[in-house]
Amino acid sequence: MSIAIIREDDTLAVRGDEPMPIRFGRAVCGDLAQAERREWWLSNGLGAYAAGTVAGSLTRRYHGLLMAPVDPPLGRRLVFAKADATLLAEGQGYSLFTNRWSGGAVAPAGHVDLESFALDGRVPVWTYATAGRRVEARVWLEQGANTVYAAWRLDADDEPAQLRVALLANGRDHHGTTDRHGFRPAVEAVDGSRLRVADPAFTLHVAVVGGRIETRYDWHADFDLSVEAERGLPATDHHLCIGEALLDLTPGAWVGIVASLDGEASTDLPAALARRLAEEDGVLGLAAATVPELAEAPDWVRRLVLAADSYLFARPLSGVPDGQSVIAGYPWFGDWGRDTMIALPGLTLATGRPGSARRILETFARFVDRGMLPNVFPGAGEHADYNTVDAALWYVEAWRAYVGATGDLAALEAAFPVLEDIVDWHRRGTRYGIGEDPADGLLRAGEPGLQLTWMDARIGDWVVTPRHGKPVEINALWFNALRAMAEFADRLGRPARAYRTASGRVRRSFARFLRPDGGLFDVIDGLAGDDPTIRPNQIFAVSLPHSPLDRAAQARVVDECRRALLTSYGLRSLAPAHADYRPGYRGGVLERDGGYHQGPVWAWLLGPYALAVHRMTGDADAAQRLLEPVADHLSDAALGHVSEIFDGAPPHTPRGAPAQAWSVACVLEAWWRLEQSKRP
Repeated sequence: MSIAIIREDDTLAVRGDEPMPIRFGRAVCGDLAQAERREWWLSNGLGAYAAGTVAGSLTRRYHGLLMAPVDPPLGRRLVFAKADATLLAEGQGYSLFTNRWSGGAVAPAGHVDLESFALDGRVPVWTYATAGRRVEARVWLEQGANTVYAAWRLDADDEPAQLRVALLANGRDHHGTTDRHGFRPAVEAVDGSRLRVADPAFTLHVAVVGGRIETRYDWHADFDLSVEAERGLPATDHHLCIGEALLDLTPGAWVGIVASLDGEASTDLPAALARRLAEEDGVLGLAAATVPELAEAPDWVRRLVLAADSYLFARPLSGVPDGQSVIAGYPWFGDWGRDTMIALPGLTLATGRPGSARRILETFARFVDRGMLPNVFPGAGEHADYNTVDAALWYVEAWRAYVGATGDLAALEAAFPVLEDIVDWHRRGTRYGIGEDPADGLLRAGEPGLQLTWMDARIGDWVVTPRHGKPVEINALWFNALRAMAEFADRLGRPARAYRTASGRVRRSFARFLRPDGGLFDVIDGLAGDDPTIRPNQIFAVSLPHSPLDRAAQARVVDECRRALLTSYGLRSLAPAHADYRPGYRGGVLERDGGYHQGPVWAWLLGPYALAVHRMTGDADAAQRLLEPVADHLSDAALGHVSEIFDGAPPHTPRGAPAQAWSVACVLEAWWRLEQSKRP
């Protein structure tokens, strides 16, 4: 075990235990379908990311070497798309990359010479064996800078050779595809090893290490994005070749490309790689040194610890210069209020980063309005959107988790007026019909045309699962929040009686959710009365720290979820026996969004389910075993991450966002809390 010195900013630069190894040989690398199914994802702590496939091909509009927040905090654009390398040896060229083209052609097919692919921490590593040589390739982002490195190294025992590298740039929004008439940058050679790409929105600086560069201005047109085609979206893209580098491969020495929006970044490749690997090791070392439960954690849990870091990013605000937030998922999400609060304990407290937890909570406090948190956080120049009934209640729970882990009463004292305001607004009523029903003390919510709970799919004016009335998980959260507020008040020496009285009333009224035939109604007092649909929302009435149910009712809920909803990777969003159940999640936007909460398995629910099982059985080991199938998934889809959803029917193919914050966080938090429960 490493010995660590922890800085005030929750960082550490020592080697920790290695996470679960992720590595593939020729059986996967040489099979295009398998190599494209698996993706690598990188982040830099500023909201930028890089992503691609094991094969080296582009299958999503979101694949590229640098998707940077040109308009901070999250106005992300693809600015550097590819660095396609060709090995030159004995007068021949050998492609170390793969491209898909419209019409179905795959050319070149460099993946056939890919001997292995692995992750070193989160850094992707390709090893090509061709022309009697072995060439290692790596890509990484500089932490805290909008800079990407692409580097190659010839095996120490090989004969010298050269690399010709085509440099492809872009300037489009990361959600879009390219309009060649809309991206016409000025490409200028600075000297023989550097060039500058100037667009009205940004300037990209490109340098080569170990060779020379010549400018180009050629469009590489008609890349085929197969995953976008599956999603029913435009699936053709184009990239501008801005230059061609010729690199001299000397055995054992790194050569490569540095592309940056931050001026002229360091071109010391070994030092840059060492910084990146030290960052990886620091994440693991910090967790191992500060979270006792991680001292002997399985390697797949350490892999989740590493993944958790990918979702934290800087969101400085006036008055909170060190503000932080959470990317809800890669590639298409920004920071969402609900997702952030649900994910916060797993991403920060379970990984030894309470300072980040506090900064996130303080950042979000600035956005509380009329007792509500935004669902989607605003970008530059935008207004916050408050269409969520549960984000503020999860915010109270996140504070409970933070104070429980740290005992930080000073931070709680400062935040208590905000928390009081949240409860007060919910009692007297706030936006969108959200408020306490004076008849029973339960929370009701909903207005026509709105989706306010986490089951929030909407297509035009069609709210797929409106859930107007009194949703079960909202009232479980309401009871939990009132109990937490009573505890906060006690610890701060403030009056707590009103919170206890209100929570007692909610507990008594919550009995109305009990269905005579099993678990809980999903919604009561809804537009069509009480909704008996079997959905996973009821699990929170058992898994949250404060449950409004007695033990017998809790057991009924867990049993129903086990029989109707449980899969290896999470809980189905709808029981298969229901007429609206969708076993698969695929097709165009209408088909996918129409089935988003009608059967797909949601991975983030696996953690709460495991905690609920433990509450019923007291067997932490058995509850932890429910989480173990996630270990197998870490070598599929987004490598080292957990997907957003899975098909409801076996084999539960991963779908949705390939890397989702709360999917990682809720599994990690559950494992951590279950391990804590084993203490004497």
